[in-house]
Amino acid sequence: MAKVHIIGAGLAGLSAGVELVESPYEVRLYEAADQAGGRCRSYYDKQLGKRIDNGNHLLLSANKAALNYLTRIGARDSLIEAPEARFPFLDLSSGQRWELRPGGALPFWLLNPDRRVADTNVWDYLGIWRLAFAGPDKCVSDCLDTSGPLWERFWRPLTVAALNTVPERASAMLLWSLLKDTFLKGAAACRPMIARDCLAASLVDPALSYLQERGAELRLNCRVRALEITDGRIAAFHTNGESVALAPEDRVIMALPPAGTAQLLMGLAVPKESSAIVNAHYLLPEPPKNLKGLSKELPLLGLTGGTADWLFLRGSVASITVSAADELATKSSGELALRLWRDTAKALGFDQETPLPPHRIIKEKRATFAQTPETLRLRAKPETSLSNLFLAGDWTDTGFPATIESAVRSGQIAVARSLVTTL
Repeated sequence: MAKVHIIGAGLAGLSAGVELVESPYEVRLYEAADQAGGRCRSYYDKQLGKRIDNGNHLLLSANKAALNYLTRIGARDSLIEAPEARFPFLDLSSGQRWELRPGGALPFWLLNPDRRVADTNVWDYLGIWRLAFAGPDKCVSDCLDTSGPLWERFWRPLTVAALNTVPERASAMLLWSLLKDTFLKGAAACRPMIARDCLAASLVDPALSYLQERGAELRLNCRVRALEITDGRIAAFHTNGESVALAPEDRVIMALPPAGTAQLLMGLAVPKESSAIVNAHYLLPEPPKNLKGLSKELPLLGLTGGTADWLFLRGSVASITVSAADELATKSSGELALRLWRDTAKALGFDQETPLPPHRIIKEKRATFAQTPETLRLRAKPETSLSNLFLAGDWTDTGFPATIESAVRSGQIAVARSLVTTL
């Protein structure tokens, strides 16, 4: 039987495997780490006594590829889905609260001040159309008014969260690709969702079960170290334990980060600049004293005026995310824990003198590639110069920011392209 070898069992590789197990191919996945999932990994933390995620990830109801993936692996009901499109915010410096609540269709919901960002009017939002016509060299800040509350309370937080890049450097075209699939389609496309328990329980473990039940093989602690290339195709590859020869009809899908891809494919231009994300998890000493604005169904809070960007509350654990955090990630974990706890305590109504509780700081220094106009030109197509090799990963040219949706899409696209070559 012909085989497809998938190098990398992060979300892109798992997505590719899930697509392939219903095909005539035998599927094998090779993962260098001791667990699958890549940056969507979860683990038991002894300090907190809880299973936590390496970082916080938010899905939207517009993320069709990710939701279809979850449905296929039987994990769609493992998400908590907000009953409405509602994003509460708190300005930590002033204490002001507001909500962004997209309605049925743009621009009509903007006529309602209760749905808009606080202290903005309808005309402030007209700048969105400059993003629609932005050229490939334009950054977000080149297209929008950078003064006033809409910039600080919507455009900057949205850009940083979605593109993990500050708006002064982030690609305007890429932000537009997100907006036209979400906020411009109204409430139905903007309902927020998070994993009920943890990322692995929703996105990884069910996929591994799905693959195993259908005969796919996963090899952990198995790093692919070199490729043998003959006559414009991969003839074999070498792991830390064996050499794998490829039959003429076999295929390879490489689902690695940019740096790992470049190590195996010498000469391939890939995005080299990355952006960091810092996450903090706190075991709360007691139930929060102030849950104002937080939905009981999905306790999520956007934060401005401090260091933290987003707060997620799961039971007794409060998790903080800070994106585009290259400078912040250089700080010590102790300094970060204290700094982010002050924001957490203020947001949840704890006294500022409340002692630092048990916590875990996680720095993802290469969380995503820096999504600037320059690096976007280096997003790889799924096809390569080698006839039997195809690329996947959230950094490849999916037309979407480097998110869970992009990772899943990339795996699906790579499979579609690889199967076309067999026809």
